[in-house]
Amino acid sequence: MEANKEYLDRIVAEEADLVFDHFDENDAWKLGNLMVEEALKRGIQLTVDIRRPNQILFHSVIRGATPDNDEWIRRKSNVAFRFRKSSLAMHVNLAIQGKTIEERFFLDPKEYVPMGGAFPLVVRGVGMIACATVSSLPHEEDHAFVVECLRKFKG
Repeated sequence: MEANKEYLDRIVAEEADLVFDHFDENDAWKLGNLMVEEALKRGIQLTVDIRRPNQILFHSVIRGATPDNDEWIRRKSNVAFRFRKSSLAMHVNLAIQGKTIEERFFLDPKEYVPMGGAFPLVVRGVGMIACATVSSLPHEEDHAFVVECLRKFKG
């Protein structure tokens, strides 16, 4: 998809819509399992991760995913936590500006990768408390998968 303001606005609207009244460790387990079940149903080889900045709440590797997916998850999650928005929103924003994350924010791309798949888990009145991330699909599909699962989880 072409990086433009309309695309960025759509992602921002998803972020605004997917705010929770509550999210704790039990919710992380339920959401993680929902994501794994959905990936298995679709036959997707995927790594699923839900984490706080220094604590993994849920992590699962579906056969066929690789150790590289764990590294992509770490770097995408770093972007979501740093900027409090989805890694795809940062990707599109930077593409619109014609900049890399290193050029714009002086961040090491070995630690931060603005590619789709990391989505902030926000609790109303609290803020971002965790991040749901997947890796193995093309990055826009990673983002779409997380959003679909969050919508299903939210009901």
